[in-house]
Amino acid sequence: MNTNAATQAAPTPTADPAAVRKAISSRPRPSRPSALSAALTFGWRGMLKVKHVPEQLLDVTITPVMFVLMFTYLFGGAIAGSTGEYLDYILPGILVMSVLFTTVYSGIALNTDLTKGVVDRFRSLPIWRPSPLVGSLLGDSVRYLVAGTVIILLGLLLGYRPGAGPGGVLAALALVVVFAFGLSWVFTTLGLLLRTPNAVMNAGFMGIFPLTFLSNVFVDPATLPAGLEAFVDVNPISILATASRGLMEGNADGGDIAIVLTVAAVLTAVFAPLTTRLYRRA
Repeated sequence: MNTNAATQAAPTPTADPAAVRKAISSRPRPSRPSALSAALTFGWRGMLKVKHVPEQLLDVTITPVMFVLMFTYLFGGAIAGSTGEYLDYILPGILVMSVLFTTVYSGIALNTDLTKGVVDRFRSLPIWRPSPLVGSLLGDSVRYLVAGTVIILLGLLLGYRPGAGPGGVLAALALVVVFAFGLSWVFTTLGLLLRTPNAVMNAGFMGIFPLTFLSNVFVDPATLPAGLEAFVDVNPISILATASRGLMEGNADGGDIAIVLTVAAVLTAVFAPLTTRLYRRA
């Protein structure tokens, strides 16, 4: 008996291209999302993470409140003579500090996505490559607004009355958020260079803590030693705090505002392309 015919493979049927297209989809292929649409989608993703894990807002709600209460009522009388006078001085500074501390978490979140493989999934999508980065920072800007709003509301409850009214407060908050957006690119770069989220957090706070405390956030630089006073006067965080105080009181110096915006633009111009390049190689 000849087994060749029995063991011979059956011919492969040819597929009808029209039938295949009909089985896959009856609708035209959707258009590719724009860069803005993709970035906003990833920004909304950041908001959804807060919705499912609300504990993420503790660092922008509870921590700033503790700083305001402790520094005002523990050191206000010793530094300014009364808690009321010290509150007028420290509240804009705490606004700056609380928002800038939040920028570290931009690098932590990016490093978490990188170590869990989420970045690889994003890069396989037909979207504008930097959209996950830009969208993440846009979502973080909402956290900055939440942190600033908590500080301002607490100050009003404690008796703080800005001389420039609501307009000055909103202008100061906007200036701080713009500077924080520029600074957050530094920490996203750090998030792509280091291996673990804990390493990003430790390195980030090791950098932001000295710059914040060696500023005029808490005390007048005139009370410091000459060498330290010179450093505090040129510290961008000091200039930001001074501009915020001026906007809230209605006597802001245009030069200070220009310096803050320039530093934010320089940070973005330097670290945004660097972050994007590292993101493509990650």
